[in-house]
Amino acid sequence: MSENQVRVVLLGCGRMAKEHVQIMLQQQATTRIVVVSEPSDAAYQSLKAIYEGAGLPPPPNQPDLSALLREYAGQLDVAFIVTPHVYHFEQAKACLEAGLDVLLEKPMVVTAEQARELIALRDRTGRLMVIAFNGSLSAQVRHAAALLRSGELGKVLTISATVWEGWATKYAGHWKQNLPISGGGFFFDTGAHMMNTVADIAGEDFAQIGAWLDNLDSPVDVVGVVMGRLQSGALVTMNACGASQHSLGSDIKVFCTNGIIRLGVWGDFYELKRPGEAELSPVTLPATPGVWEQFLAVRGGQLANPSPPEIGLRMAKIWDAIQLSSAQRGAVVKL
Repeated sequence: MSENQVRVVLLGCGRMAKEHVQIMLQQQATTRIVVVSEPSDAAYQSLKAIYEGAGLPPPPNQPDLSALLREYAGQLDVAFIVTPHVYHFEQAKACLEAGLDVLLEKPMVVTAEQARELIALRDRTGRLMVIAFNGSLSAQVRHAAALLRSGELGKVLTISATVWEGWATKYAGHWKQNLPISGGGFFFDTGAHMMNTVADIAGEDFAQIGAWLDNLDSPVDVVGVVMGRLQSGALVTMNACGASQHSLGSDIKVFCTNGIIRLGVWGDFYELKRPGEAELSPVTLPATPGVWEQFLAVRGGQLANPSPPEIGLRMAKIWDAIQLSSAQRGAVVKL
């Protein structure tokens, strides 16, 4: 093993994990997955097939995380957690306590209380934690957030966000529609990208939230609408439709006193209108490095953390309030 390689434990071998692994295998000069932790043998076998197809020996699997952290003490640097949502908190907690830096898939955790505890633990241990949100990690959302903070576009008046996907059919029978494991439905899965990007570009907490979620005969929420007011007074709407047949998309518009921003929740597009301009125009930025590349850059001190757990906390507070308001038939919740 090269001294320059970061030694990784991968938690989870599902679809998203395999996508990350295929990218990480192209970066063997900097990265080595030492061991994985996956309770499903079928999922582990599919990961092994990726290694075997690349002519590489697969990492061993230790499904018991506590045993893994004992057995590999001193042999790991980083935990990359790509597991169902409700497991994130305990797994991230165990890895931080074991002295590992953590790259954590979205959503960060299920509740704001869990988010606060992980932030406190990060501070006590001095370890790094990055949340793998495409939006916050994108150059587009980072630029938009910085532009709004600069005051160049004036005061933020309203934010209007929408995300849609044929999610109800696509994930029928999947763990994402099993509430004890998923922690929520469409609004907390794909909709988490919307909540996170809105929270990131807003740069402040909500003061009030009213929400309506509807399962549409599914085990979890499939559609939802949220109205809120930021602490600054700006108004926000978020609309999530997980029953839009076989499509996937998003749209966020930020209306300011001196301009308009339009972007995707994943940072997949970015348009801007400044004073004196007739219409929105695309903003061209350098290509954004991948999730793992950015994590390594943050860990190496070359990049400020673009997606810290503080943003995850802000999103978790929104989700807590959405659930509380929806349970009260849209009653306004004060944060």
